[in-house]
Amino acid sequence: MNEHIIRSTGNAIASVTRGNGRVAIVNYHRVLAAPSPFLASEPDIDIFTWQMELLARCFNVLSLREALAAIDSGRVPPRAVCITFDDGYRSVHDLALPVLRRLGLPATVFVSSGYVDGRNMWNDRIVEAVETLPAEELDLAEFGLGVYSLRSVDDRAATLGSLTEASKYLPPQERSRLVGRLQTLVGERASEGLMLTPEMVVNLDRHGIEIGAHTVTHPILTSLDDASAMQEIRDSKRELEAIVGKPVTLFAYPNGKVGKDFDHRHVAMVREAGFQAAFTTAVGAITRHHDRYQLPRSRPWDETPMRFALRLLQWLARG
Repeated sequence: MNEHIIRSTGNAIASVTRGNGRVAIVNYHRVLAAPSPFLASEPDIDIFTWQMELLARCFNVLSLREALAAIDSGRVPPRAVCITFDDGYRSVHDLALPVLRRLGLPATVFVSSGYVDGRNMWNDRIVEAVETLPAEELDLAEFGLGVYSLRSVDDRAATLGSLTEASKYLPPQERSRLVGRLQTLVGERASEGLMLTPEMVVNLDRHGIEIGAHTVTHPILTSLDDASAMQEIRDSKRELEAIVGKPVTLFAYPNGKVGKDFDHRHVAMVREAGFQAAFTTAVGAITRHHDRYQLPRSRPWDETPMRFALRLLQWLARG
């Protein structure tokens, strides 16, 4: 990998877009101790480490707060990047934090406050069921989701992807019923402890990792009535502020697809709740022209350093 080419290309992009500074935001959920066929989109610790090392060597990594201030002042450095995590997995504390501290990199963790009490998120219940159930198929016809194959690892991985995507858009009560059914099937194998504890949230904050809000229970906001959506947004802020003892000013929309997972109503709610900025999962880099409550960020899918770097440069080029 030619680091000089990466830096010079990034500098050229900044020169061409001078006066319209851009910041690319990379988004993760968790970091795995080892690769998993059921969580193929999540980096293991080896991949995450080289990605962070590349960012430290070739890019200017800012906190979200620094990035927003730089955009407001028109003083965005070239090759500007931010690092974020969604949901609040404990692996951010146990695995990612030591890497970030060693390299001196800031980051933000958007925490779904309702899972800081030790419960696992609904999607992890699905992962556990698909990964461990001994049957050859999973019949969820009663939920309108059909029958899924569990005959091979590949089948299980495909089932997990399809079932997770379909479950996102179930009405909250129906999704809770589905998760309860899966918990019954898994039985005593049900694991806990995937999410951050209050003590871990505090420790992240004390080590310079900013805590942002990500609702209480991670619903698709468009699936809720307005009062419930507002409660999810406001309560997540209040609950996290009680843990860290300071204002929580940044918000990330669950799933984050503009117009599908949230809309103008929820943008107004986030502003009314007192957040200073909010983030989607749209591809691209943020600029001064973006709505401060609909800022893009995306996941880095690439598996080689050069492709990873080029992806970020592409985001910075397109704005």
